[in-house]
Amino acid sequence: KIHRDSAQRGYSTEAVTDTILRRMHAYVHCICPQFTQTDINFQRVPVVDTSNPFIARWIPTADESLVVIRFRNPRGIDFPYLTQMIDGSWMSRANSIVVPGPKMDLAMQLILTPDDPAPNP
Repeated sequence: KIHRDSAQRGYSTEAVTDTILRRMHAYVHCICPQFTQTDINFQRVPVVDTSNPFIARWIPTADESLVVIRFRNPRGIDFPYLTQMIDGSWMSRANSIVVPGPKMDLAMQLILTPDDPAPNP
C-alpha cells in the first residue's frame, strides 16, 4: 500500500500512514479473524528486511519470499506428495507447509486442482 499509493497515486508518506492507522481497527477486528475461517490460507512472507516499509524502494519479489500455506483441516492432505513435488518445501507444523516464493503457482495448482474433474456434458 505504501509503495503503490506513494509511487502511483502521488500520496505523501504521511497521508498513507494516516490511512493505514485509520484502517487498523477494522484490520485487527474484521480482517484478521477471517483468516481462522479460511480452508486454506496462503501467506507470502518476505525474507528480506522490511522493518521500515516507509524507506523500502521495492516490494519483495517472489525470489525474496517464502509462502506459508495453512490448512484449517489437514485431514486428507497428502503432505508427503506435496513436499516431494514442490522442490525446497517443508512442513512447518502438522497443518502447514512452507514453499519457496517462486513455487507458489505450482503449489496452488497441486492443492486446488480437483483430482477428478467433472466430465464435459
